Amino acid sequence: MALRRLQKIAVTPLNITGGLTSNIQREMSTLPRVYVTRQIPPEGLKILRKSGQVQFELWDSDDIPVPRKELLQKVKGVDGLLCTLTETIDAELLDAAGPNLKVLSTMSVGFDHLSLDELKKRGIRIGYTPEVLTDAVAELTVALLLATSRRLIEATHEAKTGGWGTWRTLWLCGYELANSTVGILGLGRIGVAIAERLAPFKVKKFIYTDVAPRPELASAINAEYVSFDELAKQSDFLAVCCALTPETKEICNKNLFSKMKKTSIFINTSRGGVVNQEDLYEALSTGQIAGAGLDVTVPEPLPTNHPLFTLKNCVILPHIASASYTTRDAMSSLAANNLLLGLRGQPMIKELKL
Repeated sequence: MALRRLQKIAVTPLNITGGLTSNIQREMSTLPRVYVTRQIPPEGLKILRKSGQVQFELWDSDDIPVPRKELLQKVKGVDGLLCTLTETIDAELLDAAGPNLKVLSTMSVGFDHLSLDELKKRGIRIGYTPEVLTDAVAELTVALLLATSRRLIEATHEAKTGGWGTWRTLWLCGYELANSTVGILGLGRIGVAIAERLAPFKVKKFIYTDVAPRPELASAINAEYVSFDELAKQSDFLAVCCALTPETKEICNKNLFSKMKKTSIFINTSRGGVVNQEDLYEALSTGQIAGAGLDVTVPEPLPTNHPLFTLKNCVILPHIASASYTTRDAMSSLAANNLLLGLRGQPMIKELKL
């Protein structure tokens, strides 16, 4: 539904009929210039092509991010930039782009890769893609929680490598959601969607903490507001859903882990920077908590020799929470429409107000 709704947004294309005359060619040469930093999913590219309102150049790869040197060259003189979370948009890049750059559209819900102060100083409008990925992220979070708590990755490895012997009473036992307390750090749309999906598992109680109580959202899942310390103490499962800000950077550290139950499961599908990974390794390796599931790390990709990869009780995914065909197409459509509307001086569908 999200994709179909976004595709209906009216972005009027140029009405070009017949051959491509010299007049039309001259018109096209005056169209706003846009650089797209990645081969985004096809729906977004289709919107840009069919609009007839921009001339755009594309880094035509989805496997390798555009090299920084190349990016700094390509953004010179552009009017708009469509990027992903792998590109750092900072003063250096904005200086390279120059004064023509008026609109930045990022195909992401997070914006910690953007230097907001620099963008605000230059009066550059920012589009982003929240909401359309809520369902996909919530689904993946539940999948990761279950894979971690029921030790599915360990079990698969044992089955493949000959560890599956006679039946044993406590072999590969994990932890159930039934009658548990689920804690949510940062209650927003995604946190609510996660709770809605977990409720049928007979969760006893949902609790959350945030910068302030969020009664309207909490009422949808009958969640209780608690302090940060109480969230750590009470949660059998703790799902991190907060944005990465200066206040939340490494907020999940030894102070949090030391207060959690030895049987608790820690899940992070928000941003890697909210976790102190050294403290998490210590908590997992000493049995301070039972397990962790991570879809996000610092850095990304996480080096294969990182200590967290040595732990059986740590499940690490390569940042795939929004990786469904429907969601990625919806994200690219929204990013493209935000860009076009911004270049026309119209309200974006989803604009980050600075």
